[in-house]
Amino acid sequence: MFISVMLVVRNLTIQYQDNQVLQGFELELAQGEIFALLGGSGSGKSSALRFIAGLDEVRSGSVALDGELLSDNGQHQTPPESRGMGMVFQDYALFPHMSVEKNIAFGIDYQSKREQQIRVKALLSLVGLSGIEKKYPHQLSGGEQQRVALARALAPEPKLLLLDESFSNLDQKHREVLANQVRGVLKKTNTTAILVTHDKAEAVAFSDRYGSIKNQRLQEEK
Repeated sequence: MFISVMLVVRNLTIQYQDNQVLQGFELELAQGEIFALLGGSGSGKSSALRFIAGLDEVRSGSVALDGELLSDNGQHQTPPESRGMGMVFQDYALFPHMSVEKNIAFGIDYQSKREQQIRVKALLSLVGLSGIEKKYPHQLSGGEQQRVALARALAPEPKLLLLDESFSNLDQKHREVLANQVRGVLKKTNTTAILVTHDKAEAVAFSDRYGSIKNQRLQEEK
């Protein structure tokens, strides 16, 4: 059961020069809820995610997380690193010169070495990869790299996790398995999340609710 409101996006409008991609986009998510955002190429789904993350500044629209206003029509803009959000990208974005342990601990370097080790060990257990702390990204499969990326994003205990086409680099069989595993991890940690995807079957299986961007607006379907 969802209890408290975690994310509120209101009246988001995004335009690049003369090309308007979103108009009046609105979304509200409860604590622990998983939402999938569908749309074709160029529909604006990744643009919406970038606005929520604070990677792009938008003059029209607002976003609030856990009761804190982060963006408000260009008058107030909290930087990405201060938003309490984690991101998992399509290309995993792991640091190739760092071990798994150091990759996961990257966002919690303010903790003591002992605290970091305990957190890394717990997260690797959570994502089913115990014992690979000393390996490097090139020694892992695509699915393993994606789970390490998830562990890294979860390390600082984000209030909201954003997944941008995070499973699309894998074949269908591995995508389904990994998506199911990631959903299980998010439910265990009660993490609110948004998945951007072009795959409706994936959206239905992964999310509690989903919606599509059509004609520049979000239309909820579940």
